[in-house]
Amino acid sequence: MFYDNDIKEVLFTEEQLKGKMAELGASITKDYAGKDLLLVSILKGSVIVMADLMREVDLPAQIDFMNVSSYGAGTETKGSVKILKDLDVDIKGKDVLIVEDILDSGVTLHNLIGMLEQRQPASIEICTLFSKPARRKVEVEAKYIGYEIPDAFIVGYGLDYAEKYRNLPYVGVLKEEVYGG
Repeated sequence: MFYDNDIKEVLFTEEQLKGKMAELGASITKDYAGKDLLLVSILKGSVIVMADLMREVDLPAQIDFMNVSSYGAGTETKGSVKILKDLDVDIKGKDVLIVEDILDSGVTLHNLIGMLEQRQPASIEICTLFSKPARRKVEVEAKYIGYEIPDAFIVGYGLDYAEKYRNLPYVGVLKEEVYGG
């Protein structure tokens, strides 16, 4: 593929990811049967995860999207969340499942959950394809985790570096010389 020379190693193949989406979808289908499920994708990274996951959830469900960023001086998250694109639907009384590509520091999700709880949903849970506990700054519990991964710079399947690599069908570790790591 076009970016293959930038990839140090493939961590998860397209087939592995498809299998994991089916597994997560089956768990969500079982757990949310009879509930008013709203899947919320956090843009941009989780759009591919959301597209594949929602096709594996065998329930009536709504979907919506949010675009949020943690901001502050410099490149480190300071703990504040700015909503760039809010939900289009009212979540009061709904069972909200936030769909993420990766749970890293936890700061953004921790603050986002606090903001969403003020809107009185029936429940809020997290589904993340990847969890990177070594980078956690704030403890955030995800109900559904695809894979726990080491502290490596991964790209593909929605994950990016400088807005590139999102469209790789697999997830790989980016070579350090590409990002200056």
